[in-house]
Amino acid sequence: MVKNTAILGAGVSGLSLARFLLEGGAARDSVTLFEAAAEVGGLCRSRTVSGFTYDLTGGHILYSKDAAVMRWMKNAAGGDGAFVEKNRETKIRFGERWVHYPFENGLADLPREANFDCLKGYVEAWHRRTTDGSRAPEAFGAWVRWRFGDGIAKHFMDPYNGKVWKRELDFLTSDWVAGRVPDAPIEDVLRSAVGIRTEGYTHQSIFYYPRKGGFQAITDGIAGTVMDRVRLATPVKEIVREGRGWLVDGEPFDQVVSTLALTDLPRIVRGMPADVARAMSELEFNSITCILVALDRAEQPDLSWIYLPHDEQGPANRVTYMSNYSPENAPRGKSSFLCEVTHDSRAKTPGSELEGQVIAGLERAGLLSRSEVLFTDRETTRHAYVVFDHAYAARRARALGWLEEVGLVPLGRFGRFEYDNSDQCVIKARALAAQLGRPQAR
Repeated sequence: MVKNTAILGAGVSGLSLARFLLEGGAARDSVTLFEAAAEVGGLCRSRTVSGFTYDLTGGHILYSKDAAVMRWMKNAAGGDGAFVEKNRETKIRFGERWVHYPFENGLADLPREANFDCLKGYVEAWHRRTTDGSRAPEAFGAWVRWRFGDGIAKHFMDPYNGKVWKRELDFLTSDWVAGRVPDAPIEDVLRSAVGIRTEGYTHQSIFYYPRKGGFQAITDGIAGTVMDRVRLATPVKEIVREGRGWLVDGEPFDQVVSTLALTDLPRIVRGMPADVARAMSELEFNSITCILVALDRAEQPDLSWIYLPHDEQGPANRVTYMSNYSPENAPRGKSSFLCEVTHDSRAKTPGSELEGQVIAGLERAGLLSRSEVLFTDRETTRHAYVVFDHAYAARRARALGWLEEVGLVPLGRFGRFEYDNSDQCVIKARALAAQLGRPQAR
């Protein structure tokens, strides 16, 4: 028996789940997607302004350890010919210097005193860990010093992460870095400090990006065969349990999969216990404002993205060389930056002064001249980054536990409050489609 399924949200998770369900044999009338926005894409949307294309929630790339999922995503958007293959070239801007990324693999690029500070601290931290057998601290700020030492903390990790998270670092746990920050061998750090080049994060040395349309070309491609099932500009206002099924704004469904942010569910799911609603509502997250800077400059350094750790470099923490991703991302003879500024979701959204602050910071960093700026464009996204504070695990467990009890299925980066990239969203959508009883698409 085919179940009538409602999918709330038409971002990469919701669209992928719909595709896997339908390609796995579900009847054409069995899946309905509700999307509050006027277009699909969610956190993977892009925009083109006067010939300049940029991604609205930061610089995305296509890379995955799951070859089948990467192939599926590429095929959905037109296959290999629709993508540009890029070598990842990332740097840290440190004063007027370019420092190799990751930071501990680029110590020789630093001024001599900073190089010494970082090497001394790294060796001391390594020695303490190996002699006392200490476990990784739970607080992120303490973990930084345990893992990298005082020098790298002072010169890079503290200022950069302060910009990103907008909180004291010990407010966060170290859980979110597990599996994301490779442990550089001490020999590599010693080599890097004396100018022998070493590499880190080699798993993303090559990535792919759509030739036209920005990263949204992928979600548009995934949506291609299910658009007749998507109800755009249709925000869900009420979810009510009825018998074995659900009512979504009064319409009956056998099962509901929600990619909506857990923090938003208390206002629309009826009958939620007060402690569950509180746990969901108090989950911490950051918002992001992304600013396109269109430049009257034909050439750019051969860079993918860079990190700006210091306050004098302005409020942006990361700058993507957007026009380097694809020749179609800027008109001929022009180029562009995509600047990311995060902010605490509880804080006031930055006003019109932000663009001027970003440009002034980039100018001080030696990345542009104000006279080169043609125009800017911006987009603010409310849910951008999960914040892993010390209450995160307990709040999330209570929220997901209750959803499992009542049979409301969560999916997606904020649907489950997980730090997932787009490929991981597709992987989990594929797994959920199989779990819901459909054969897996090949």
